[in-house]
Amino acid sequence: MNPRILAATTGRILRQLRHDRRTVALLLVVPTVLLTLVYFMYVDQPTPPGRPSVFDRVALIMLGFFPFIIMFLVTSIAMLRERTSGTLERLLTTPLGKLDLLFGYGIAFGLAGVLQAAVASLVAYRVFGLDTAGSGGLVVLIAGVNAVLAVALGLLCSAFARTEFQAVQFMPVVVLPQLLLCGLFVPRGEMSGWLQAISDALPLSYAVEALQEVGAHADPTTTMWRDLAIVTGAAVAALVLAAATLRRRSG
Repeated sequence: MNPRILAATTGRILRQLRHDRRTVALLLVVPTVLLTLVYFMYVDQPTPPGRPSVFDRVALIMLGFFPFIIMFLVTSIAMLRERTSGTLERLLTTPLGKLDLLFGYGIAFGLAGVLQAAVASLVAYRVFGLDTAGSGGLVVLIAGVNAVLAVALGLLCSAFARTEFQAVQFMPVVVLPQLLLCGLFVPRGEMSGWLQAISDALPLSYAVEALQEVGAHADPTTTMWRDLAIVTGAAVAALVLAAATLRRRSG
């Protein structure tokens, strides 16, 4: 990869994103609205002594999940549009390499994910009184890595889609199993053996565990850093696979 080309590509994608008001609204407004719904769903739930409230437990995980869902959707459609419009084919006739392009997407949307998580976390902590033992900055960091993972998976899946509708169809395949098996609804240790084995193979399970570590411990733990490294490695691997499967045009 060429650092100057990578920086130029990241800047181009950020400029495009800044001028797309609907996408900006999706990134910044929708998570706050959903967080508001979560708050009023659980605000009156009883809290056992010495345990976090239901809202604290669910909202903490949602702060990491919002960037994953939204970035996967936005990225897969954005890359498909560049391919179907011929923009990608024109870009790849320049010195721009596939890795420069895809890592540029990862950095640009990762930064957008950090901003999204920062805004949502600010609302969660300051408005709704979210209480975690660890720092809110660690929550934003984990959410940002989640965003990069979602971008990488979105780019990889977009290579196998010919239309925007097909790109959206990958969401139930890629996103929903990770949501169901991440440990939010049932602790991973209480799942059946085969479900736990699947959960252990899904990167989002480790992101959720890292967030739970932040919620339970005042200082960063070894488990949290290990989980964050696993998610980061999965994101890099998905970006490399996406570069290997990237096509210049659709059908």
